[in-house]
Amino acid sequence: MFLPRRLVSIALATGLVLAGAGCAKDDKSDSAGAASTLKIGFLGAITGTYQAVGTDLKNGFELYLKTHDGKLGGHPIDLRIADEGDGAATAVPAATKLVKDDKVVAVTGIVGGGSVAAVADMLNQAKIPLVGSNGRPKLDDLSRVWMTSFMSSDPGQSIAQYIKEKVNGPVYAIGPDYQGGWDEVGGFTDEFAKIGGQLANPGGKTKWTPFPATTNFLPYFNEIKSSGAKAVYTFYAGKAAIDFVKQYKQSDVKDIPLYAAFVTEGSILQAEGDAAKDVFTVCNYSPDLDNEENRKFVAAWRQAYPDATPTTYAMASYDAAAVLDRAIGAAGANPTSESINEQIGKLGQISSPRGQWQFGAKTHAPVQKWYLRQVRNDGRALANVLVQDLATVGS
Repeated sequence: MFLPRRLVSIALATGLVLAGAGCAKDDKSDSAGAASTLKIGFLGAITGTYQAVGTDLKNGFELYLKTHDGKLGGHPIDLRIADEGDGAATAVPAATKLVKDDKVVAVTGIVGGGSVAAVADMLNQAKIPLVGSNGRPKLDDLSRVWMTSFMSSDPGQSIAQYIKEKVNGPVYAIGPDYQGGWDEVGGFTDEFAKIGGQLANPGGKTKWTPFPATTNFLPYFNEIKSSGAKAVYTFYAGKAAIDFVKQYKQSDVKDIPLYAAFVTEGSILQAEGDAAKDVFTVCNYSPDLDNEENRKFVAAWRQAYPDATPTTYAMASYDAAAVLDRAIGAAGANPTSESINEQIGKLGQISSPRGQWQFGAKTHAPVQKWYLRQVRNDGRALANVLVQDLATVGS
């Protein structure tokens, strides 16, 4: 289990966090009146279990910069990259370097919910906004925390009613034993119980698998078989998702319908291959959504990354850049961390490849629509094919 507040306390005690570090001297316009260069920090899993997710986050943000002349709000951007690794223990020192040494005006990215929880307090002390682009847990202080992706509980919450209606019997819940897993699977189990659903798990308690150590899921599949489950709900990403999906198809539970968040998202789908066929996933994005912003995004993505499919991770990071673009542009000639943060809170509706969304007043995360997808052949390739709309979640 991560100990985010302790890690932050260590960082503060050793003098690593400088309040107001985002107000670096190069945040001023030069004497000729040209827009100054701003430093933005990207923190993501460049290595580790979720490297594929971190790469998509990085590529999505960089794609927005490439398609906007390397500028946000009219200011040239110096993007500083830091490696989150596998969680808070590596994320905190990496974020601290962005603040102390690089003197960034804002931070974006971050894959893990535990990393978000650990880093958010530190950035708040430094008065630097976080425009995160993956899931996050509940936090006490959201004054400088904004997410362009979702609350980690949203996916499960949005699909619970659909599963309740489609599955004639109890559902087995399983996921990784860390903050992201607790939130992702918990969003489903809490909502499922609220609407009268029954879990097949003994005692009605979710099965948690050690993270990131678990690579052999077969013993857990044996438990699912003996539970009498009529369906399975789960969340995994990165290499863990590949292992889970491949072994699921080879196990005695292969004929039990599998519903999940993110287990087939991005490049891992190709790694999973035919084992992923017919898996249902809930997501806030699909590349085949029919709107102008998505058509532009998909075309730009395929030109920049012809061998990859645009993902929700890339889309949310692209949107994080769009949010910063508008906020920096509205923050005046000499944007600071504080003025950028103030303008983010005033943005209102945001046009996105996923459709229109806005920050929820209570969560600072998107109020948005969720979609059901199924892995099917789309031409010669496997794809997450849009099946139907689910619920609009957020507040």
